[in-house]
Amino acid sequence: MAVLEMKVPSPGESISEVEIAQWLVEDGDYVEKDQAIAEVDSDKATLELPAEESGVITLKAEEGDAVAVGAVVCLIDMDAPKPEGFESKDNAPVAVPVQEEVKPKTPEPASKPVVTAEKKSDSYASGHPSIAAKKIMDENNISSNQVNGTGKDGRITKQDVVAAMAAGFSTSDAQGWGGTRDTEPQKMSLMRRKIAERLVSVKNETAMLTTFNEVDMKPIMDIRTKYKKFFAEHHEVNLGFMSFFTKAVTEALNIFPAVNAQIEGKEMIMHNYADIGIAVSSPKGLMVPVVRNAEQMSLAEIEKEIKRLAIKARDGKITPDEMTGGTFTITNGGVFGSMLSTPIINPPQSAILGMHNIVQRPVVVNGEIVIRPIMYLALSYDHRIIDGKESVSFLVKVKQMLENPEKMLFGSKDPIEVLLGL
Repeated sequence: MAVLEMKVPSPGESISEVEIAQWLVEDGDYVEKDQAIAEVDSDKATLELPAEESGVITLKAEEGDAVAVGAVVCLIDMDAPKPEGFESKDNAPVAVPVQEEVKPKTPEPASKPVVTAEKKSDSYASGHPSIAAKKIMDENNISSNQVNGTGKDGRITKQDVVAAMAAGFSTSDAQGWGGTRDTEPQKMSLMRRKIAERLVSVKNETAMLTTFNEVDMKPIMDIRTKYKKFFAEHHEVNLGFMSFFTKAVTEALNIFPAVNAQIEGKEMIMHNYADIGIAVSSPKGLMVPVVRNAEQMSLAEIEKEIKRLAIKARDGKITPDEMTGGTFTITNGGVFGSMLSTPIINPPQSAILGMHNIVQRPVVVNGEIVIRPIMYLALSYDHRIIDGKESVSFLVKVKQMLENPEKMLFGSKDPIEVLLGL
């Protein structure tokens, strides 16, 4: 019998351990070569583990287990024949015979899914979801007692979950406060533990300070309103706020290079480029993919790269290399409704810019009170390397370029000054 030992590959430099986030197959399933069989979490990203050969799989690690890089996580019997009727779909083998012989009861139109107290058997499978079913249940916040399992020995199948969702849930079935004082421990993922360690270390090891300002977003919003349709047709990407902020930041970093630097031992490492980290929210937590050499990019190029990285982060396909080496970070809490915050520096960087929601506020313009779309900005910085004058001046420069977007085209200078050679 030819048996392949599948070992955990190295996700990147300095990573010695990963965590089995989720098995996409079950013990004893037949898998095909290159089929995704598991998702593994490192302290930087979530990666898919593909099968190296076809055959019957034997799992050697449980979900949630921390395993060393190079450790054996499963065996694949390459001599095992492919089962008749085998079909690989949604990264999970679907066994046709048993589950389709037992038809789920069709719920009546006015009724809700019925939770029966009577089990088909007292086996472990009774009321236990399959891998594919559990994934859908987790994504939609559905508990096992809301679905009637019709699979072998009462196991909840993917079809059971889909049928229950189609029929709807009654108010009594819905998840929410149960009126109990129960507690439920949940293990922190490897990535969440690493994020926690890094954030605490930043608070303890840096002299972090935050300065604030506000920006009138009307000029940017006017440009987007006027050109967004043409921009999208010409560049095949939408014109968002993030590209304007990234461009303004790169111009300001060129004027105040200390904000783009970092401390290494007793030296300051100055960067002659701007690799901008863009904080994005993903199902696994906060991730910060990096836009390389953003200072050389156009608005369209920035938008395309941000979109590409955000999609990869959302789908769990981003690599550690795409999230390392940034020199400055931008985070946008405004998409969640945040009015103001003090963002935490992303080490080993020395500063981070926080964007917030845009609110119509009364402001004074040319001696008159007018209503303008205002966004509050926050710059958190390491006071060990950046002085107050530099941090405040940097933020003011970002504000000036956002309120006068034409300055971004002329290296932060006034176009008339460029014309006159001043």
